[in-house]
Amino acid sequence: MDIEEIFQNNQKWVQSKLNSNPDYFKNLSTGQKPDILYIGCSDSRVTAEEIMGVQPGDVFVMRNISNMVSNLDLSAMSVITYAVRILKVKHIVICGHYGCGGVKAAMQSEDLGILNPWLRNIRDVYRLHQKELNQLSDADQKYRRLVELNVQEQCINVIKTADAQLAIRNGTLAIHGWVMDVASGKLIDLKIDFEKLLKDIMEIYHLDAEKTR
Repeated sequence: MDIEEIFQNNQKWVQSKLNSNPDYFKNLSTGQKPDILYIGCSDSRVTAEEIMGVQPGDVFVMRNISNMVSNLDLSAMSVITYAVRILKVKHIVICGHYGCGGVKAAMQSEDLGILNPWLRNIRDVYRLHQKELNQLSDADQKYRRLVELNVQEQCINVIKTADAQLAIRNGTLAIHGWVMDVASGKLIDLKIDFEKLLKDIMEIYHLDAEKTR
């Protein structure tokens, strides 16, 4: 795509919004109050707002390779803290997608340099679910299942945070795990039981979130 074309497209977009609502950008500039934090993959085919059919201001978005939530990633931890404490989102969505290059790379033994530490997080998901995955003889089926399990584990990683734990216990936050099927464009809800997941990990990951405030 030509860079200059992007600015031309922007002008057309601005004009279309003003045509439908002269105060559109004035209203948008007053602040944001999204109900959803969306954590997705950086893949260029999976754009948060478009696949959900929402508008600017509706969703707070963080994207990285393979929709990871690492406690060592200060960006991810900061986004979750800001979204829950300041924006007071009601939902956190982890959205993976079939055909994810990061997940596929993690299934291989190739040395990918600086990507190795990041992909190790996905390999840890494989290790945790190795018994289930090794029972799948079809490579594509195994690949798709790892995509789903990775979403599940990232939901757990969100639940490990103090802010998420407190909000869930207060009944103000729900966690969702989705997968997008790029071949059909459809979103698939993995039906993550986040309240059960919280109970399952409380013995080890329980945080007295009240004291962090």
